Amino acid sequence: MPELSLTARLNRSAADARRGVVRLHPEALAALGLREWDGIAVIGSRRTAAVVGVAPKGTPAGVVLLDDVTLSNAGVREDATVVVSPVTVYGARQLSVTGSVQATRTIPEATLRQALLGKVVTVGDAVSLLPRDLGPGTSTSAATQALARTFGVAWTSELLTVTATDPAPGPVSVQPNSAVVWGVGAPVSASHDPGGSAAPPGTRMLVRERPSAVAVADLAGVRAQAGKLSEWLSLALDEPELLKTLGAPPHLGVLVTGPAGAGKATLARAVATPRRIVELDGPTVGATESGTRLREVGLAVSEICSGPGGVLLITDIDALLPADPEPVATLILDQLRAAVATPGVAFLATTAHPAGLDSRLRAPDLCDREVALTLPTAAVRKDLLEQLLRKVPVEDLKLDEIASRTPGFVVSDLAALCREAALRAASRASREHTDPILTQPDLVGALQVIRPLSRSGAEELAIGSLSLDDVGDMVETKQALTEAVLWPLRHPDSFARLGIDPPRGVLLYGPPGCGKTFLVRALAGSGQLSVHAVKGAELMDKWVGSSERAVRELFQRARDSAPSLIFLDEIDALAPRRGQSSDSGVGDRVVAALLTELDGVEPLRDVVVVGATNRPELIDPALLRPGRLERLVFVPPPDAHARTEILRTASKSVPLDAAVDLAELATELDGYSAADCSALLREAALAAMRRDVDAADVTAADVAAARSAVRPSLDAQQVESLRGYAEQRATGGYL
Repeated sequence: MPELSLTARLNRSAADARRGVVRLHPEALAALGLREWDGIAVIGSRRTAAVVGVAPKGTPAGVVLLDDVTLSNAGVREDATVVVSPVTVYGARQLSVTGSVQATRTIPEATLRQALLGKVVTVGDAVSLLPRDLGPGTSTSAATQALARTFGVAWTSELLTVTATDPAPGPVSVQPNSAVVWGVGAPVSASHDPGGSAAPPGTRMLVRERPSAVAVADLAGVRAQAGKLSEWLSLALDEPELLKTLGAPPHLGVLVTGPAGAGKATLARAVATPRRIVELDGPTVGATESGTRLREVGLAVSEICSGPGGVLLITDIDALLPADPEPVATLILDQLRAAVATPGVAFLATTAHPAGLDSRLRAPDLCDREVALTLPTAAVRKDLLEQLLRKVPVEDLKLDEIASRTPGFVVSDLAALCREAALRAASRASREHTDPILTQPDLVGALQVIRPLSRSGAEELAIGSLSLDDVGDMVETKQALTEAVLWPLRHPDSFARLGIDPPRGVLLYGPPGCGKTFLVRALAGSGQLSVHAVKGAELMDKWVGSSERAVRELFQRARDSAPSLIFLDEIDALAPRRGQSSDSGVGDRVVAALLTELDGVEPLRDVVVVGATNRPELIDPALLRPGRLERLVFVPPPDAHARTEILRTASKSVPLDAAVDLAELATELDGYSAADCSALLREAALAAMRRDVDAADVTAADVAAARSAVRPSLDAQQVESLRGYAEQRATGGYL
């Protein structure tokens, strides 16, 4: 077989990070007779295998790009010489892996197969859980959500070791029908029926190793909740006679709610630590058969009630007692009720999905109290980072900057961020033979890889590095959006001091192509917001109740990932005037659902709603009243000055010839929208390539040629109609 000796370089692409993808120059691929996504052998001090892809443009032909895990599997460091060659890859019948105790105890084998699908491995390789993108029509969101749910956000940094393959010794590719199992020494899967186990009767099989408790003083951002929970435990367990004197039963059941990874179980363990704790993992027990579930809960209840008392803790109880319960749930609730009624026993349960929980758990004789954790603010995130890094050798860290760039991050996200940064620092120290020190670039680089758990699997608008500074002109429009959206996030104290609430929502209206969507992307980038974007028609469904549920779920996702922005594009299709449609009332019910979410009982804290339309007169007037989409911002077609600024912004990356006068060009583009101006420069660059594929700049002749291909798209009649609407709104003459 042909082979090549190439220089190994670290692939810094976040899309390929730890996914076992090797990138080669097209000439190297051709020389090896390989096609993209074929198997390839990489030989350094040891032999490994991976899948091969085309390297980014500009990569030298003598360089092979490998991620850090593949470099380690090949036994080389960056800039070393490796030999690459084609290799025959077989579909794996079975693959055995080992990992950390937490991984082997929490990740089911079906989820494991999803995470490794499409990866090429050999015995002895390290392999990450980051799933490969297998192309159009496939999605990694199911695997990432399953891993985040079972293992926690640290799954992104977890590495497994391949211990055996069939056929052996590989390389093999993990297929949908491959059996992926935990290797020798791994615990028995929770899905196995323990009835035939050798464990003695009365012994719990599904016992997880409990993490060491954190001191209450170290619980940044949740000290108020910790104080409340500690007081309740003290009254119920240490001074029950006070409650009895006042005629109140001394039992205690508390439901701890909050976003995934916010530290609910950590809070419960920290407060309960002086006492005896019996803990059950909800997802592990919930994944078993109904008889096993009842047995495990019964044994845990017997254990806590038979001794000197203490705290029964069930984490992620929604997995054990979901909103659509099986018949066995009634018996489980009876067991828990017996525990709560036992003197000296308290019951704590945690959940990230209170709406998906069996409502009977909130009965007065079970969990009659609730403690809620929220997403940490920037100040709390800074405190958490300081706690996480207090024993780490660091240099020149700007934690204020990292805290401001991590909206929506919870403590487990920040822990994963610090772990990823530590891996980068360790890799650098190993390459350069220096002392391991974590620096600001390590944390900034980790931000490109770590995605907050609150946004896992969410469809979000692509923001990139955009900010409002990238928007040409539109001074008044940008100022209005800054006041309505960014000021409440940056200056909440000012709003509180003046005794006013920030605006709930903004409606952008204007002709097509004038930058409404671009403005929203830039706005989100300036405020470091998570953006949940939908087009109006996407939420409409023919089934009764489905559209309203989609609206509720959209707003709930936004609350869970606050600070966030909900962008309703083409809102006129989602919320038309009520009573004027023939859709069996679906549109009217969706408008009612929107009004409830915008101006209902549950507040929209750190969530802003932005709508966009070019037909504002079609929107139901109730949505445009104070407390809803109360700020209406007209996005006008650009004038000559605005077109100049748009052209300058759009041409930042286009090498224009000195003879191209953008100001003069802008005066000639009457009727061109912002999108038309950008398209004109793009077409001019293509004209330069047609003239000379190696062209170094874009000339005035290229721009002139582009003008014949890109025509103005603005409709003068529509523009005048929208201007009239804006004037009528300004004078209060439009309803």
